[in-house]
Amino acid sequence: MMKTITTIFNKYKELVTYIIFGVLTTLVNFFAFWLFTKILGEDLYLVNNAVAWVVGVVFAYVTNKLFVFESKSWDLKLITKEITGFLGARIFSFLVEEGGMFLFISVLGLGEKALTLAGFTITGQFIVKILLAVIVVVLNYVFSKFFVFKHKGLGTGD
Repeated sequence: MMKTITTIFNKYKELVTYIIFGVLTTLVNFFAFWLFTKILGEDLYLVNNAVAWVVGVVFAYVTNKLFVFESKSWDLKLITKEITGFLGARIFSFLVEEGGMFLFISVLGLGEKALTLAGFTITGQFIVKILLAVIVVVLNYVFSKFFVFKHKGLGTGD
């Protein structure tokens, strides 16, 4: 049984680690969004989302580089290329998320809605953010796998 689990994990290691660190990145992003919403208020939801995005991108780059795509080189030329590609891809998905938030919250009015589950109220803004996170995670994986860290495992940084 354990050998089967290990075999399956090794076969899908990249995807499994991407999901794990993707969930952690999403939690970091959501926490930062919640925190800045508490500090700056709900009216500045696009600013709150932008700050949360910055925090999440820094966390995601480091974890994706080291643990998901195992890009071990610290060569300045390679890192510059990775960061440029990573930021380009993340900016694209950020614009998708910001545009989606504006559309669903400001245009369609979903920000005024709320959902209460087990005594916790989830605002419409947060519901929209959760739904858009699914799209963003898929976009980010595709960009990272095929464009940013396609040189997986190069070098050791020595």
